[in-house]
Amino acid sequence: MSADKSHASAAAYIHTVQHLIEECILLNMSKQECMEALSRQAHIQPLITSTVWNELEKENREFFDGYMKSLKARASRGGGGAGEGGSGSDSSSQ
Repeated sequence: MSADKSHASAAAYIHTVQHLIEECILLNMSKQECMEALSRQAHIQPLITSTVWNELEKENREFFDGYMKSLKARASRGGGGAGEGGSGSDSSSQ
């Protein structure tokens, strides 16, 4: 029975991380910015954020392709949201 509770707890935690990543996306944050923000503000280890982000990318490839293009365009125009460095190498390095 405690294994069931542990599994439910882990699933709830992953769901929370996913929700927070979605909030980061609404704020036009790059993966790196999201990992830093969740580490700083929600005390979520960057590896956890990165892993959940990578799974979301796999499940929503078309969305993330467009999202990354939008972040790069915004960064090249000097617009807000993507921050310095954008999202260039962080999505392929992990």
